[in-house]
Amino acid sequence: MRDRLDSASAFREHSVIVFVNSAAGGGRASVCLPRIQKVFKSLRMQAQFVMTNSASELESCAQAAISHGEQLLFAMGGDGTFQSLVNASFGADVVLGILPIGGGNDFASALGLPSEPLEAAEAMLCGQPRYVDLVRVRTADGRTRLYAGGGGIGLDAEAARHAGGAYRHLPGRFRYIAAALHALAGYVPLGVRVDFPASHIPSFEAKVLLAAVLNSPTYGAGVRLAPGAAVDDGLLHVVLIEEFSKFGVLTLLPRLMGSGDLRTSRVKRWRAQRVKLTTNRLCLFHGDGEILGPTPVEIEIVPKAVRVLASAPAVR
Repeated sequence: MRDRLDSASAFREHSVIVFVNSAAGGGRASVCLPRIQKVFKSLRMQAQFVMTNSASELESCAQAAISHGEQLLFAMGGDGTFQSLVNASFGADVVLGILPIGGGNDFASALGLPSEPLEAAEAMLCGQPRYVDLVRVRTADGRTRLYAGGGGIGLDAEAARHAGGAYRHLPGRFRYIAAALHALAGYVPLGVRVDFPASHIPSFEAKVLLAAVLNSPTYGAGVRLAPGAAVDDGLLHVVLIEEFSKFGVLTLLPRLMGSGDLRTSRVKRWRAQRVKLTTNRLCLFHGDGEILGPTPVEIEIVPKAVRVLASAPAVR
């Protein structure tokens, strides 16, 4: 498999299973699906599209496909949809792909895929497989879960909960900004202790708006919390935004809604392979916008964890 699937031309010898999140992007799947099917046909690639209605259904279907020898598995949805596919297939001899039609699509962006679904499909199907890192998190309730892009606690976890609810029909970054404003209205800063096991990095404690652990440069549909991150650098990028006034948060919004940049002296950043987050009150950790479990959480990077299709590098 690893020797044979080195380019899109090799895919024509294999069937592709595409797991479609029917709710992704506020229902964009039903609109985009016929056109994306035409992209597969134009490249003479055999694809089976499987509609799924939940993360557990997608994971069950993916595990069944792997048990039957399928080796090309794609997720059509957002970051949370791809997370489900990753957890179902981790450790198997497969190549994964993402057709981004979700609200965030930050991991697809980190792979160099265009934001427009059809262009992203063409770029991925004509791209190259590459190894990428994943993040493994263990929550206080004993659950272990992998995520691909970004995760955290505090204001962003509350925003993730609202983004998947009342604001799920808003486009892209506006969905997450609106959700964050909703969460901010009643938010009380969180006391967080950050420890770096098996490292010389000293522990840090602060009252924060959020504490995030990223594998990708952005999350929340393009908010650049970790601009120096890469999905194959073998490192976690830990970001804290210390407590400051609600008015101060509002002054950041124009830049966030434009470029996605977050520029404030209240941001602290570290790079490490492992981190533990402990909080002064019970709160929930999210990964890729999906609530994963309560704190304290132990998080580690899993280098070169899976192979995924990414845009071919530009010719220089």
